[in-house]
Amino acid sequence: MSQLLDALAGVPNAAEPLPNLVTGGQPNASHILALQSAGAQVIVDIRDSMEPRPFDEESVVADSGMEYINIRVTYDTLDDPTLERVLSVVRANAHRPMLFHCASGNRVAGAMIAYLMIDNGMPEEQAVEAAMRMGLRGADVMEWGLDYARRKAPPKN
Repeated sequence: MSQLLDALAGVPNAAEPLPNLVTGGQPNASHILALQSAGAQVIVDIRDSMEPRPFDEESVVADSGMEYINIRVTYDTLDDPTLERVLSVVRANAHRPMLFHCASGNRVAGAMIAYLMIDNGMPEEQAVEAAMRMGLRGADVMEWGLDYARRKAPPKN
């Protein structure tokens, strides 16, 4: 287990699908501080601004010297443009230790299916299994990631 994943102890569905990339549900302020101590540099939050927020995450992240990025992902925005924005941010920060989270891990897991398949060449079944460990629970979110990956993944030789 890495220091980044250790920092998320107690966070729902905390997982480390790739080195330097941890995922999960809603962290608390102490998790953010532990992530900073573990070397995290960026926090990507895909919750909607209207979702309950137990603390001012953006301020805590900024005060810790890390970068906070919020992309609104709701059940009304499970579309290609939204997934492309999410993937763009994850790709641009792949070299930086990062937390990628939503409220439960479900939406993150759906997006990660596409990332694992397209960017990491992971087979579909393995990507879905990894997403389940990240908190995937919704068929709609799973199809969001799978459909996109099936259409956009490079052809296999």
